[in-house]
Amino acid sequence: MFEDAGRLAQIIDHTIIRPDATIDDVTRACEDAKKFGFACVVVNSCHVSRARQLLNGTLIKVCAVVGFPFGASTTTVKIVEAMEAMKNGASELDIVINIGMVKSVRLDFVEIDVKNIIAMTPQKVHKVILETGSLTDDEITAVSKLAVKAGAEFVKTSTGYGPRGATVKDIRLMREAVGSQCRIKASGGIKDLATVTTMVEAGAERIGTSSGPAIMEEYLMKRK
Repeated sequence: MFEDAGRLAQIIDHTIIRPDATIDDVTRACEDAKKFGFACVVVNSCHVSRARQLLNGTLIKVCAVVGFPFGASTTTVKIVEAMEAMKNGASELDIVINIGMVKSVRLDFVEIDVKNIIAMTPQKVHKVILETGSLTDDEITAVSKLAVKAGAEFVKTSTGYGPRGATVKDIRLMREAVGSQCRIKASGGIKDLATVTTMVEAGAERIGTSSGPAIMEEYLMKRK
């Protein structure tokens, strides 16, 4: 499926968003990203400036999570977090939807929430995290369509802190909902090359994982 290691690396968002992630952990993640040529490094907002400095001179983007991991902050708080991350050097933003409002059937609130964050952080790549493990099939479909309407470039499956990670069924539901209007990021529980391949075959175009280096090493070993 992947013609060379570079093609594989360019779909990986190398992720270091554990609550106990240290400065040294973030530094290692950035060094790994430079070694393999990942698409971006995903960090908590307090580490954006440091990651941007570490990745200066490369094409690797810095991505910040917003409203992570529950999505339950007010819209204003999310906007401030997103704008601060943008100011500090983030090129991409992974935004958690307000899951409780989805379950309350307040999709109007969810759409306004996402739309306002996107509007206040122009010219950035916005990935809307659905937390698919918490949603029904109908909710996944509805929120995927909502994210497109709000202006997102990606819909993303999971935070990695919800009931479960990405599944092939999630990806297919999301692809059916968004068609060619939006890209899909699979994340949560993706730790090996076989799972990456399965997710891409199902329709994912970006992979979020904290196991990027291990996946790359597995790929390189198989190519020997």
